[in-house]
Amino acid sequence: MTDCTAHQMADSLVCPITKQLFSVPVLADDGYTYEESAIIAWIQENHTSPITRQNLSVDSLRPNRIIKSLIEEFENSLRSADYRFKLDVDVRKEGRAIFQVNTKSIFRAHWITRRNAPPTILLKMNGVRAKREASFCVQLSRHPHIIRTYGMIEPTPQDSVMLLQEYAPEGSLHDLLDDQPRVPDEMILIEMFSQITDAMAYLAYNRVTHGDLACRNILVFRFNKYKPEDNLVKLTDFGLTRHSSIYLSVNNQTMVNDCIPIRYASPELIQHQECSEKSDIYSMGVTMWEAFSKANIPWSHIQMDQEICQRVITGEKLSKPIMCSDETWSVILTTMTFNAQERPTFPQLRRSLTRLQYQLENITRSHNELMDKFQRVLQVDMNEVVIGIAVEQTLINSSGLNIDQTGATFRRKLDTNVTVFRLKMPSDNDLNSFIRYYGEHFKSLIIQHEREPTTEWATIQMSTNILYNHMVSIICK
Repeated sequence: MTDCTAHQMADSLVCPITKQLFSVPVLADDGYTYEESAIIAWIQENHTSPITRQNLSVDSLRPNRIIKSLIEEFENSLRSADYRFKLDVDVRKEGRAIFQVNTKSIFRAHWITRRNAPPTILLKMNGVRAKREASFCVQLSRHPHIIRTYGMIEPTPQDSVMLLQEYAPEGSLHDLLDDQPRVPDEMILIEMFSQITDAMAYLAYNRVTHGDLACRNILVFRFNKYKPEDNLVKLTDFGLTRHSSIYLSVNNQTMVNDCIPIRYASPELIQHQECSEKSDIYSMGVTMWEAFSKANIPWSHIQMDQEICQRVITGEKLSKPIMCSDETWSVILTTMTFNAQERPTFPQLRRSLTRLQYQLENITRSHNELMDKFQRVLQVDMNEVVIGIAVEQTLINSSGLNIDQTGATFRRKLDTNVTVFRLKMPSDNDLNSFIRYYGEHFKSLIIQHEREPTTEWATIQMSTNILYNHMVSIICK
């Protein structure tokens, strides 16, 4: 195999599939360079180029030694500069801040002295914690799920630090969830949780606590709402990090009492300022709750931090989000146990998430098989609004209620585990009886119900998996 020519190589050192710096770059027949493992997986599934859509073959891939040498040159240049760079000499800040909050500002930036360098942002931090956070970012940021820091800008004003970091094209997990029309599939979120748990296990191994786990501090590099394995997230924002020997070189005069993120804080952190791996575990549980709640603020119905503190230290927990399964919620609850010693470690949580992924994959396969069988029996498409007479009769007759079925609809919400049943129920007693019957006979079937204002109609949201199992057991005997 021969080296590719310069005009064939990509304009960036970042793979268009993984959105990460190349490790093993290969050139495909479409003229683009990809990470070897990523393009092989892509071709095996799609058989075409992810960019041009022309047919591609794994056998035609060849090493891109020019890109490989540029990667090595870029990494060597960072090391030779001791990860210290000058503004407007090595790198240039672009325009106004793209994000600004409290003591931090983020700017787009580009390298002046390094060819084809990856997309970069400049993070400016002010305040007494700035140097502390910067020291962590530079020294412990090579984990695949911790934001990569390329170095620091020098000189900087007192109590101010500027870092060069990799750019996350999808922004924070909080913003991504907030922009989505609905909560992503459970398998997608669990994959993201697993990646962050890996990063947190790495911190715990190095005796570092993060102190500020939240969806806003998780950056999204790849998002695919259909394929869990195609998602990539990384941990960021270490301003509240504690208990690491990394910070011994920082002047003690810059140390102040850290602010506690009350809505994510564990009981012992609130009461005694005890920060540990177990307090981070508690915050991880709240972060998972936040993700399943579509980036809603924890305890959003309470304005006063003092009231939240009182509830947490008396053992009150956040309630289960509608879109979270019982299986996943049981794992999340272990992270929010009142007694810190009863919570799992991050390696233990990672194993629980792996078991949960395997369990949900089996449920999904079983669900798809049931759905196919169900659709064949009823001869309807469950992804459309249908007048499902057989469905309605079965549900209503099972509960022994005399309910008007005319015009009733039965609809599965796409990309969710929710099926909406809408029918006439003039009597509140009938509605209550319906809910009570199915609540007693089928645990967790009813997710939510409400009577439509000024009408005789009621809308009932049900768990699709549980509903299909119930329906198939009746109809497909």
